[in-house]
Amino acid sequence: MVYTTTDIEKVINQDKWCVKCKLNELLRMDCNMYVNLGIDSSQKDKEEVIKASRKIYLAIKSLNRNMGTLFLQAIDKN
Repeated sequence: MVYTTTDIEKVINQDKWCVKCKLNELLRMDCNMYVNLGIDSSQKDKEEVIKASRKIYLAIKSLNRNMGTLFLQAIDKN
């Protein structure tokens, strides 16, 4: 499952969650996408996951600038 911008916004807009909880949920979403990729996944599937991952990392950057920047730098190297 590839998460959409709407899914990411739902996490960011949770008023009752602390920043750490939001970060944990965003990282869980990111991890879940990569875990569901398999050897039978097409190149298009992999590219969609990377695009969604970038959106998640941008959301993380809005909560924690340093962490988000590091994740974005890491994804750009690949």
